[in-house]
Amino acid sequence: MKLSPAKKRFVDLASAKYGEGAIMTRDEVKAFVKEADLGWVSWFVRAPYRVSTGKFKLPVNEDMITPVKPKKVKLPVMKKIEVGGVSVVAYHNPAENFIPEKDPLYVPFGNFSDVYTIIKSGKYYPAFITGLSGNGKTFMVEQACAKAKREFFRVNITVETDEDDLLGHYTLINGNTVWQDGPVVKAMERGAILLLDEIDLASSKIMCLQPVLEGTGVFLKKINRFVSPSIGFNVLATANTKGKGSEDGRFIGTNILNEAFLERFPITIEQMYPSMSVERKILDKVFASLDITEYGDFAEKLVTWADIIRKTFYEGGIDEIIATRRLVHIVNAYGIFGDRKKAIEMCIARFDEDTKTSFLDLYSKCDSEVVITEESTETVEKTSAEETKDDSFLN
Repeated sequence: MKLSPAKKRFVDLASAKYGEGAIMTRDEVKAFVKEADLGWVSWFVRAPYRVSTGKFKLPVNEDMITPVKPKKVKLPVMKKIEVGGVSVVAYHNPAENFIPEKDPLYVPFGNFSDVYTIIKSGKYYPAFITGLSGNGKTFMVEQACAKAKREFFRVNITVETDEDDLLGHYTLINGNTVWQDGPVVKAMERGAILLLDEIDLASSKIMCLQPVLEGTGVFLKKINRFVSPSIGFNVLATANTKGKGSEDGRFIGTNILNEAFLERFPITIEQMYPSMSVERKILDKVFASLDITEYGDFAEKLVTWADIIRKTFYEGGIDEIIATRRLVHIVNAYGIFGDRKKAIEMCIARFDEDTKTSFLDLYSKCDSEVVITEESTETVEKTSAEETKDDSFLN
């Protein structure tokens, strides 16, 4: 497999300066791409070029990249079935495997053990998981399925989601009228875990799942077929609210869900943000994945900063919060730019002006390495203005 022109240019220039097959440190790579006016070479600081922590070997020639042997995959097939006395072509893919992979960055916390216990049990026991944005609700369910080696179907719910999206519909493929089972039906027949993500964004059309949530099966009236759930099938739902809407306007678009629908969930799990020690462990793993070993107390400072903001938020002192997901964004930005202040500025630019300023000022009090100047404020304002311009263009 040949190197792309951009990758080859980096290798040629670096080889000319450091020698063919030279081993470069991460600092040397960062300094060189800046000197050569190149973009960040994330592909080079990973396998197979990484030879040890923080050290990377330049390929001698293009042949050093070993081609990946493609896996043999069974192709989807069309199969005729009889539905109500009418011959219909159904779509099947025998190669489908929906067991998620374990993510090395995931750190179990909060309600993970409870969710894992439910999933591993194989029993039908729906659970409603609620909590503020960015605290790992969806990730928790996915990784619980990965640990339990259970197939996982994630359906992102919107106000437009209807019965066709969930249960199945007819479509036209190669001139054939094809019935395609929806993700709910697939999960039921495979005995898999079904996650209804952001369920509080749904409209009344979600009521088509009432019989599914009762665990007894569902009748597909369009093809006159009754689908019974296989052993192991279960339904979990995630939401930022408890299905009662969002009075404070934080979660625009969420709806008040039907009480009968909510009653189909025996338990509600309230997911909180991780403790400071767990959150520090999460950030340490992200730093390690970026091959950043020298970041000092940055992770500790970020966690302390976020904890202060959250406590103030819970007390009603501010209207915004720093989620665990946003801390991960900051670490990734730091991995690209190598500058603490710039990483934070860019990742909090989504907030209003007063919030941005106060958050940045608060962080400067937690970290003596970050000093707030007029130039810093101008950078935040410029970034915010550019984002606003981009958003207006998209709209």
